Amino acid sequence: SACRLCTMRKLPSVLARTLTSGTGGSTVLPDMSEVRSRLRDIVGASTNWRDHVQAMQERKALHTLLAKRQEDLPPRRMKDSYLEVILPLGSQPEIREKYLNVYNSVRFGRILEDLDSLGVLICYTHTKQEMQPRSPLSIVTALVDKINLCKKIIYPDCDIKFTGNVSWVGKTSMEVKMHMLQLHDGDYSPVLDATFVMVARDPENKRPAFVNPLVPETPEEEEIFKQGELNKVKRIDFSTASLLKMAPTAEERNVVHDIFLNTLDTRQEGGGTVSFRSRKLPPNSVWMEDAKLKGLQICHPQERNIFNRIFGGFLMRKAFELGWATACSYGGSRPFIVSVDDIMFQRPVEVGSLLLLSAQVCYTEKNYVQVRVHSEVYDADIREHQTTNIFHFTFISENEVPRVVPKTYGESMLYLDGKRHFAAVMKEI
Repeated sequence: SACRLCTMRKLPSVLARTLTSGTGGSTVLPDMSEVRSRLRDIVGASTNWRDHVQAMQERKALHTLLAKRQEDLPPRRMKDSYLEVILPLGSQPEIREKYLNVYNSVRFGRILEDLDSLGVLICYTHTKQEMQPRSPLSIVTALVDKINLCKKIIYPDCDIKFTGNVSWVGKTSMEVKMHMLQLHDGDYSPVLDATFVMVARDPENKRPAFVNPLVPETPEEEEIFKQGELNKVKRIDFSTASLLKMAPTAEERNVVHDIFLNTLDTRQEGGGTVSFRSRKLPPNSVWMEDAKLKGLQICHPQERNIFNRIFGGFLMRKAFELGWATACSYGGSRPFIVSVDDIMFQRPVEVGSLLLLSAQVCYTEKNYVQVRVHSEVYDADIREHQTTNIFHFTFISENEVPRVVPKTYGESMLYLDGKRHFAAVMKEI
């Protein structure tokens, strides 16, 4: 199945070549710590938590630098935002420990954090104004559209290279495409493709703000830009057809009804009729309610981003690790991540919040396990829970896994939603 996953699109590599052709071959690439310090400089973020209020006050003054209309901003090319960053796991063993998991491969949760930081820096590079060292924009992750992996294992002792650029722009949002490659025998080979959507807001992160338009220059770039438009339309369609808004299709209703009939206890009741209430589990299956795990995080200042909210990459790492643990305990063998898709960031998480994560196996097929992680914050002052994110992860297990079986109508909707996400991932890879 690793081969099946390895159908990397040709376009990005062609684009990468055209984008890098202008850069000198001998340049030293920045690493991840440099990415993070550049971000702090661009925003003017404080390094001390106790100074964060003052740093935010200073940002207010940048309001005057915001464009009144998108037309007032100079258009940019794809190569203007192109960045290459190195993660020197091979050449700097001292950073390896942070990235290592128990199987002696790389922790994917750490990669999610790095992609998130890089995506934001790429957008700041796209919107950079020559004369201003500080950006008036607050750029935050709105959505992880998809991350598809074509390698099961990421080695902990070989350098990794990230590349990426802005691939589509709306009025206030930007799509970023990123690729991760790993060095083997002197060559970088593809590991994953990622598509993130970032939004620009004013200096206080309260209202949307305009970003520079993007002008494709070559037929390849036209194609990539068009794909960005299609992705936007697809996302709108997907959310319009959400099972929270619309009834399942006729085909999906049949799926649910079949599951229901398969779980009916057919032993006759006193009156000789089959009861709708009495259910039994088919062989080699697990009730959905028994396939979940929960976690809790206290959100400390250490996990804050440059805007003194909790860093999106940290939320992704925590959700991924809980999702992985759920797939692991469900399948009874080591799961490998195949795809991450459709992570919506619905609201920011404040420092000091209690973050509640619940992971649910919502669909299974052969060796595949589809896990949904719901994340919410609990505000102790007003005693309210609010959803911040929904995460969707597709794992492949070493062995075939039992079937997950919904019992209630609500669980059946989760099952169908999982089935839809799984089908979309399979179509991609």
